[in-house]
Amino acid sequence: MKTFLALLIFLMTAGSLSAQESFVVYFESNKHDLTQKERLRLDDWIKQNTTSKIVAINGYTDEDGTTKYNDTLAQKRVAFIFTTVKDKVKTREDFRTRSFGESHKQSKVKAENRKVTIHYIEAKDLARENEILGIKPVTEIKRIELPLDASLGLRVQHAKVGDKLKLDNVNFYENTFAVLPESRPKMFELLEIMKNNPKLKIQIQGHICCMPNDRADLSTKRAKAIRLFLEANGIDKSRATFKGFGSTQPIYSLPEKNEEERAANRRVEIEIVEN
Repeated sequence: MKTFLALLIFLMTAGSLSAQESFVVYFESNKHDLTQKERLRLDDWIKQNTTSKIVAINGYTDEDGTTKYNDTLAQKRVAFIFTTVKDKVKTREDFRTRSFGESHKQSKVKAENRKVTIHYIEAKDLARENEILGIKPVTEIKRIELPLDASLGLRVQHAKVGDKLKLDNVNFYENTFAVLPESRPKMFELLEIMKNNPKLKIQIQGHICCMPNDRADLSTKRAKAIRLFLEANGIDKSRATFKGFGSTQPIYSLPEKNEEERAANRRVEIEIVEN
């Protein structure tokens, strides 16, 4: 079950914050289980909130250690708390948790940063649950229609997991995986998007045109070239995988009728894995 690893922030209106409660437990340095004192506090909270409903659990760490280590540690802390409370306090059906690691406003007191926060709604306020969370009924939610020339950053911002976005103007020297110089601005645009969205994970997908077989595995090599560029500029390789599809997923059927169709099939896309 991916519940305790998935990412979701419930949007809350400013006026609703007072109706949503929170409870914080603290951890020892580099630990993801609680001390006896903190476990007793959590058990006491559970006893007092059997009729409440948990809407989110967020995990944090201090700045000691690498970012990757802290992300993992925060996830483990969230998982520990989730396992402890899941059968004892009700949760929303679409309940999710979030692990911030060190990516939050750090207190000067390190011990205050090693924590997990449980957000919940008391029984007396459950009739206003969706109002408190700022969630509109499904009938009121509309998918944003972006203009055709919307920037890649804007498209990523509104993309959902599984969406595929074409990297426009990313081209290669013929029959090679060497990127043309005029393609570099788009690659740097993707790099900045990855840097500004540290939770974003993508799969880079290569496609070729014209030939039914990709004997040189050129589509994979081109996708890998983009990943290597990101990695060389500080993006952890776990955030950008790559895959080549040859000509198995053409936009236009082979053989293409003209250069426009060949150019459309000869493309690099990114699929949103986490956002």
